[in-house]
Amino acid sequence: MTTVSEKLLTRSEEHGPPGSPDPRDRTLPLLSLRDVRIGDTGDGREIVHGVSFDLTPGKAVGIVGESGSGKTLTCRAALGILPARFEVTGGTVEIDGTDIASLTPARWTALRGSTIGAVFQDPASYLNPSLRIGRQIAEVLRVKKGLGRREARGRVLDLLRAVHLREPELVHDQYPFELSGGMLQRVLIAAAIAADPRILIADEATTALDVTVQAEILDLLADLREQAGLALVVVSHDLAVVAQLCDEVLVMRQGEVVEQGPARRVLDDPRHDYTRLLIREHEQYGLEKFLTPEEEA
Repeated sequence: MTTVSEKLLTRSEEHGPPGSPDPRDRTLPLLSLRDVRIGDTGDGREIVHGVSFDLTPGKAVGIVGESGSGKTLTCRAALGILPARFEVTGGTVEIDGTDIASLTPARWTALRGSTIGAVFQDPASYLNPSLRIGRQIAEVLRVKKGLGRREARGRVLDLLRAVHLREPELVHDQYPFELSGGMLQRVLIAAAIAADPRILIADEATTALDVTVQAEILDLLADLREQAGLALVVVSHDLAVVAQLCDEVLVMRQGEVVEQGPARRVLDDPRHDYTRLLIREHEQYGLEKFLTPEEEA
């Protein structure tokens, strides 16, 4: 049976529509932000002050900073789902070479889930409490992949196995309130990867989970990235998560990127006082084990 990772890898090797970048070229950005600025239309204030990064296939970019630093707004801008009152006031966001400012609502609908997906904190808020788990994931498959009911059920079970949920047949028929927080987060990841996206934004996806469950979900994301070429944006206040998973890190404070660079360089040799402060605050939680020198090949 073909695994979800293998299906994602197959998709990443296919050609896109005419004129689009060749998705087999892992040097071309899947997601590109250039000097992105976000403003509050209510009072005219600029909230995010120029964020830039490129995300290529199989790579992971981490965004860290305190609450209110602009991490989530930046990601929502990339997804085209900024809250009311907020808008992109400068810069550009490109998905697979296309400026999102040019996208119609129909094109956005087509892109979300199939090209770019997201997993947010508090999965219960994104699941319908009155619908069984299987039906909710199947709906993604039927809308995005055009699958029939029987085929969708089989794919849902494959996805539940892929995110390491025990007894997938049981979970398939359960309601969200019957599952633990860690199980719900796995369900949300299953729904997010159901349509084989090439980009996944994980916004505090492991927050509030116990250490064991967090480690399992991070391993799952790493597997999808390494085996399938999935590109990740990892938003977290936990530097250990970023150190474990990311190639590049952006440190944000009050809407501004105060430090940016290769994850190991930024976390081993921080150059900004705020980055140093974050690292000092996190050392007691085990960050140091991810900052040891890499083994020589």
